[in-house]
Amino acid sequence: MSDSICDVTPGASPRNAAADTAPAAPAWMAVFSLTMGVFGLLTAEYLPASLLTPMAADMRVSEAMAGQAVTMTAVVALFAGLLVPRLTRRFDRRAVLLAFSTLMIASNLLVAVSSSLGVLLLMRMLLGVALGGFWSMAAAVAMRLVPAALLPRALAIIFSGIAVGTVVAVPLGSYLGGLYGWRSAFLAASAIGVLTLVFQWLALPRLPARHTARPGTVMALLRRPGIAVGMLGCVLAHTGHFALFTYIRPFLETTAGIGPDTLALMLLGFGLANFAGTLLAGQLMQRSLRLTLVLMPALVGVAALALVLLPASLAGQALLTAIWGLAFGGVPVAWSNWVARSLPDQAESAGGMVVASVQSAIAAGAAAGGLMFGVSGIDGVFMAAGALMLLAALLIALRVRVPAAQAGAGAGTALHL
Repeated sequence: MSDSICDVTPGASPRNAAADTAPAAPAWMAVFSLTMGVFGLLTAEYLPASLLTPMAADMRVSEAMAGQAVTMTAVVALFAGLLVPRLTRRFDRRAVLLAFSTLMIASNLLVAVSSSLGVLLLMRMLLGVALGGFWSMAAAVAMRLVPAALLPRALAIIFSGIAVGTVVAVPLGSYLGGLYGWRSAFLAASAIGVLTLVFQWLALPRLPARHTARPGTVMALLRRPGIAVGMLGCVLAHTGHFALFTYIRPFLETTAGIGPDTLALMLLGFGLANFAGTLLAGQLMQRSLRLTLVLMPALVGVAALALVLLPASLAGQALLTAIWGLAFGGVPVAWSNWVARSLPDQAESAGGMVVASVQSAIAAGAAAGGLMFGVSGIDGVFMAAGALMLLAALLIALRVRVPAAQAGAGAGTALHL
């Protein structure tokens, strides 16, 4: 997420992973406690995007270097998503989820009091462990909280925290940073983490470990026809977006000359448009999943290039930023459905594959954006990332196979990383 951070859909048949573990009655309070976890993790992951300028100034480093706070989290989340489930396979899942929330709190608190960039990056690694571990086992935990027939609804509730986090995190961080300094935003994220921990402590039942992780499954999935090139399209689309999103604040400040309050409003507009894009994509996918997969990254690429090439104005920048947010809102949802159609028999294994793919895209986007920033300035970042989004759209249009929807499979549920 990042971020992105994308996507597992249980698809037409979650019974492979959960037929023997689904409860007779749903534990809805436990489901809502996981929603809080999603919101807290997304808020913490996205905060640096809205605080890059003051963080860099306070740490006396370049904005490109400060942007590596995103890269570090994503790199660690990538490996955590693959390793944590098997390392913790003998532990009660409730205890593991509570540990993730505790790591989230610790990371945000320690970032808030960090005295140097090195310490800050180290503390963001803690968040990466929590982030990757949570995403990798979220669907499997949901399968044990509700009956199989209610699983799509439960996942929709859990990952609605994605949309709320996208709407709230960046503008809230910018607003608090403008009023009280960037460290206050991380203190607020810590408070969200404490509420999450208390809620989960009260709501989550005991979930003794039952299944042993099987190494090598992700590679087996990638060897299936069409899966590797599809995941390449997913990675490119997320890489381009996160190269843009990580450096959205310095771009808007440089080109439009806006202050913290106006920036917060523009970022709020981005988040609201992103939420609307998620809903719009659901309608568009009913007509054509292929069109959705191609159109959304193409629109992001066009918006990014237009932000650089067209004459800068406050209204124009706000409109193009909203178009960008609207278009990207559909990207995770569309890839969720592609995974569901392509791998309906391997929902959990596909989850580990997507965690690794999207987190690597977030890390690559933030790192490549920082490199471009240092070489050619903020305009170079947006030009290169916009071109990458168009390349992703072209690859998807020409090479990615989109299976037909299975009867009764439904639209799917997004799991954004």
